[in-house]
Parts: sequence; C-alpha cells; structure tokens
Amino acid sequence: MDGRPLTFHLAGINNQNFLMRDEETGSFWQQISGIAVSGPLKGRQLELVHSDELSFGLWRQEHPDGTVLKPVAANANQYQDKDWEKAMGRVRTVVDTTATGRPPRELLFGLTHGGRSRAYPVDRVLAEKLVLDQGVMLAVGPDGRSVRAFAVDSDFYRQPETGVLIDAATGSTWNFRGCAADGRCLKAIPVIKDYWFDWHRYHPDTTVFQR
Repeated sequence: MDGRPLTFHLAGINNQNFLMRDEETGSFWQQISGIAVSGPLKGRQLELVHSDELSFGLWRQEHPDGTVLKPVAANANQYQDKDWEKAMGRVRTVVDTTATGRPPRELLFGLTHGGRSRAYPVDRVLAEKLVLDQGVMLAVGPDGRSVRAFAVDSDFYRQPETGVLIDAATGSTWNFRGCAADGRCLKAIPVIKDYWFDWHRYHPDTTVFQR
C-alpha cells in the first residue's frame, strides 16, 4: 500500500467472509473486496492480483516448470477434505437471500466489468461451455472444469471436439489463455467462484445471467 509492505493474518469472520488485519497499521480488510473496513487505512483498497482457479492438470500443461506449495505434514489433520464444498453447501448462512429467489449457497462465477457486477451460475456455464454476454465471454477449458473470462467485441464459437475458440468475424483461432496464433491476446477479466449469499452481500447491485 503506497509502496509500504503490509503483513496480513486472518483476524475473524464478517458475514462468513474473512477479515484480515495488517500488523503495521492494525487496519481490518475484507477478503472479497480488498477494502479496509476499519482502522487507519479505512476506505483504502488493495490492488487485485489476477489469478485463475484451474484444475491442476490444466495448470501443469500451461506451466510445466511451475512449482507447487508443499503441504505441511505436521498439520495434515487441519486441512479440509477435497470434497469440502459438498458439506459446506449444507451449512446455514447468516445472510438471508430469500428476497432474491436464489438459494444462499448456489455457486456462481462473479465478475465486475464496465462498472457493472454480474453473476453466472456455475452449472449453467459448465454446461454451455461458452457464454457470450454484454461484451464478456466466459470460456470453459479443455478439462471441462476451469473457467476464464475475457472482454470481447465480436462473436465467438467453440469447436466441440477441441475446445478451440474461433472469432466469428475473422475466423481466427484462440486458445484457452485467450491468445491467438499471431500473438494477440484478449483482455482477461478477473472472475471469482463464490456462493450467492457472499457475492450478493458485497455486490448488492449485481445482476444474474439467465437465458
């Protein structure tokens, strides 16, 4: 922040969303937004570092020389099971989403583009493989699980056999990284997989993709 390194640790939970506290100023920061909600830096926002939620197999294909954080054997009993999301889907929430007509723990892909927040049901995106909506393209990777979002100004379609993306206007082919053979790359949009109650709580003006 302003060239000053901050050291964070988990300090608590707010509406079932992490609160982080920095040791240097004692400010508290909301996980989902990166905004300081109290303390000397209240109102300031951390710079988002783009990240992808990918299957390990796909990540390894894209980054064959990448390294992986090794689990700590002594803390093995503290790690969540790999199917923890199934159990979490039955946990009660403190945020009431009855008025929205959507279940609180519905999983969605949330993004903000052009000053507008929008959510896309995970099951819908994975089933359709390619979603074009209001200048945004959500593409499912060749593993059938990973999803990336890009800003686009033309129509695209997806080859069912290979998963290659094709620009309908020019016939150019694009890979799952959003790059064409000639080196051009689409602008990536940060996307987060989140529960509806959490996304809606911190993006109250969000809309939901439905067709």
